This record gives sequence, structure tokens and C-alpha cells, in this order.
Amino acid sequence: MNAIRSALARARSAPKPRPPRARHYAAVGGTQPESVAAEMVRYALGAAGRQSPPEEVMRILEQGASNLQGGAEGAAEAVGVLMLAMSTLLYRSGRRQDAMEKLKATQQVAPSAAFRVAAWEALMGLRMEAGQDVSSSMSPNDSVDLSVKDEEIKWSDQDHLKFRVDAIKGLAALLNGEIDTAQTLFGGPKDSFAGVGNNQTENAVLTYGEYLHCTGDFPLATQMYEKVLEAASTEDKSGNLLAAGNMAPEEVSLAATCSYGQLLSQSGKFGEAEDYLTRALQKAEEQFGSNHPKVGIVLTCVARMYKLKAKSEGSSSIMVQEGLYRKALEVLKAPAINSEDTRSQVDLRDIISLARGEYAELLLIQSNRKAEGERMKEWAQDAWKNRRLTLAQALEFSELSKHTVVDTRIGRVI
Repeated sequence: MNAIRSALARARSAPKPRPPRARHYAAVGGTQPESVAAEMVRYALGAAGRQSPPEEVMRILEQGASNLQGGAEGAAEAVGVLMLAMSTLLYRSGRRQDAMEKLKATQQVAPSAAFRVAAWEALMGLRMEAGQDVSSSMSPNDSVDLSVKDEEIKWSDQDHLKFRVDAIKGLAALLNGEIDTAQTLFGGPKDSFAGVGNNQTENAVLTYGEYLHCTGDFPLATQMYEKVLEAASTEDKSGNLLAAGNMAPEEVSLAATCSYGQLLSQSGKFGEAEDYLTRALQKAEEQFGSNHPKVGIVLTCVARMYKLKAKSEGSSSIMVQEGLYRKALEVLKAPAINSEDTRSQVDLRDIISLARGEYAELLLIQSNRKAEGERMKEWAQDAWKNRRLTLAQALEFSELSKHTVVDTRIGRVI
């Protein structure tokens, strides 16, 4: 921490800024303020930061942003990076609404289109997780008055920014059941969403993979998931700072691992599926703690894999599935069956309804637990608000059923 403060002092004494350079930020640039900001973010969001109280880490980031205001060349970009990191820290601390407000503030002061798109992408991701209405027609110019225009993104040489915007719009379309709109957004050249590199496009590629997964193109979806996972294993994620909230690199890596495990399960490759879903569970526990809702989301996917495996093999894994669903619902903090919360805002409604629906099916085949199963099924059906799938469709595994994937980034079934 002393090293960070020393570096901050050096940045404050750096030469005053020259006229701004035209730069595109796939990652943070090389100026001294930006290097200091990167060092602070690595501390704040890394293992060292997780061992410190969130309030203390937030104070460090806020102090850094305050001291860098109006400083040397690269100071505006450095402040933008720190604000994105603050929003991620707020989100990880369970303060989603505060994180969303921080992202709106970041949009207003962002020094370039790259920062504005990153903040908008994260803001949309948190809105999706919160179950708020999102439209596939939204753009980074909605919510706040931004200087960047869609045309600027579309016709500039920063094509990956358009990929990121289109991917979020496509994800919103899938959530809204607008398959034709999603197809339009994802229906360009096959390599448009395949360019994982140092351009912060992993989110777009993952979302494209989930679109392919949902529409039954498993071979190409496999390629997209593998591209994201390969990038996650080879890139230095500490250098990719233009992402935040539930769209941060660690979230993308977790989601790709879990989504690929689900695809393998639906392909009948249960050994590989178990391996990837176990990795996803380990990642969730390491990054967020064993009682975090992300763990409950992955546990639900693991239980569904065992259900499909038992069906395929003509075996039974009722005890294993029931234990997993019970633990998942506990970690997800599901409201009591007899509560009125199904008609109010329930966090992670999709996942809780799915887990309860699956659990109810297990209870209904046990003669002494049918009444309990009926109550659970009724709750799940009442709470289910998914616009693309009925609960029955989400629970069904067959060649004729719609393909589903649980996205751990946003805690939604698509």
C-alpha cells in the first residue's frame, strides 16, 4: 500500500499534460498516471484487496481519483479506470445500486468512447441481473447525455466497440424473447464476434457463444467458448481494465466455464461437463466466497447436469440432485415458499424459480413428498417471468425442446 501511495505522489509531480493523443484503450496506456491507476486497481480488485475491508480499499481508489484530477497526461484516463474499478468493488460488496450510480457518473466524465462503452456495458449487465427491463434498442447514448454517437462507433476504426455494443443489445434481445432481433445483431460475418485478442471483446464473444448455444449451433458455440477460455488462460487480466461490474474479466471467465459445461452436458459429454462445471464452482468460491449467490447459480447448473446424466443413462441421482438444489437455494437466499415475494422483486428470480422447479420435479416422483412438491412447483411457476421460455420448457431436456443456458454474469436463464 505504501508503494501505491509513493507512486501516486510521483504521478502528481509529473509534467503537465500536452494536447491529448488519439488513443484507443484496449487496455490502459503507458503514461505515469495510468500506470499508477493500474497498480491501484490490481491491488483493490486482486487477492490483496480482498483481504482488506472494502471501505478501506474504496478510500484508496477515491483518494487516487481525487489526486489525479487535472494532473499530467493520461490523468483523465487514469481517473476513468479508477471509477470503473470503484463500481466493480461496490458490486462485489453487494452494493449493486451504488455500483450502477458510479457507472452513470463514469459515463458522464469518461474521456473516450472506449470508457463510455465499458461503463454502459457494465450498467446494462447490472440492470439485467437486477431483473430490470432492458431494450435491445438501447445504446451508450441512452441514460446520460454522451458525446459519442452510434455513428462514431460504427464508422470508426474501433470495430470492437461496436461488437461490444451489439453483443449487449443481442443479450437484451434474447432476454426479451426477441429472437429475430438477436439474429439480426449476431447475424453478420461469422468472424465478427470471433476476434478475441487484447480488445476487451471476450464479453462479446461469450454472448455470441450463448446465442449460438440457445439457437442450437453447438459446434460454433463450442468454438466461441473455447476462444474465451483460451484468452482467459493466456492474457494478463490485470491489464484489461476497461470492464467492470458483472462484465469484468473474472466474471467472463467464470461464465464461459459454466456455459461450456452446460453445453457439454446437453451434448451428452458428461465427464467433460462435470470437469468444467467443477472448475466453475471452484472459480466462484475462490472469487466470491462459498456463500455467494454466484455459487448458488453454478450449483444449480451442476444439479441440472446430474439430472440430464441420470436421464441419459437410465440411472437415478435423486439424493445428489436434491442436496445440490437445497444448497443452491440456501446460498441464493430464496424466499420461503409461503411468502408473498413471488409478486414483488426477487433477486435472481430466474435462477431461484429454475432451481425450485427442478427440485419440485424430484419431490413429485416421491409419493410421500408430493404435497411439498406441488407447493414448490406452484411457487416456481408463479415466480417465473422469463420472456423466451416457459418454466416447463426450461425444465425439459429433449431434442425438440428449446436450448437453454444459464448466464452466471447476469444470473439469468437464456
